[in-house]
Amino acid sequence: MKVLLVDDEPLARDRLRRMIERCEGYEVLEDEACDGEQAIELCQRFNPDVVMMDIRMPGMTGMEAARHLCSLRTPPAVIFSTAYGEYAIEAFAVQAVGYLLKPVSFDALQQALASVSHPNRAQLAALSEHEEGGGARCHISARTHKGIELIPLQDISCFVADNKYVTVRHLGGEVLIDDTLKELETEFGDRFVRIHRNALVSQRAIDRLERNDEGQYELYLLEQSSPLQVSRRHVAATRKLMQRL
Repeated sequence: MKVLLVDDEPLARDRLRRMIERCEGYEVLEDEACDGEQAIELCQRFNPDVVMMDIRMPGMTGMEAARHLCSLRTPPAVIFSTAYGEYAIEAFAVQAVGYLLKPVSFDALQQALASVSHPNRAQLAALSEHEEGGGARCHISARTHKGIELIPLQDISCFVADNKYVTVRHLGGEVLIDDTLKELETEFGDRFVRIHRNALVSQRAIDRLERNDEGQYELYLLEQSSPLQVSRRHVAATRKLMQRL
């Protein structure tokens, strides 16, 4: 089985590599990752069976990277390494996701590899609640012909629902995702605001609010040519928000 190591500490990766090489049936990839974005890139390139990943890393955390990896057609199994306290370890046990408590022992490593599993997005979202600083993502991932495409949250102007998909409009174009508007509103409610039952907009992307010839309110966004309709029930809240921006 191919194993990818992900940790921002080179010494931690070296130690894990030496221990895994003692385990029969496992091959550690030469390429390693020091953050979540690199982990996603290498997973798409080499398709490892197992990813051993630190949780706290600069930039994209291991937890967020794992949530994006769930979008792959053949996602790897994930084993987290963490220095969290016992309260968080209990959360991992309840969610049945592999974990190793730092400093990693050889016996614990063997046990984790033997019981490795494929976490799903629901498990990872629940575990994210135990992350210091909250579990909101800094990227949105979409599965396209390129593989997993990561869109920085700061580049997104709005989410628009249409049938069973949600369109993400961002600086580089548009992509479709499986997340629902309700899930997105719950996760990003401090940065995005609902203006219609089918639309969430980024507060930082709001340009102006205008009333058209039919008496309907329309919200214009920066970097977007077409306005979005504001429903009657959300007009008052939208106008109040714009007074604070």
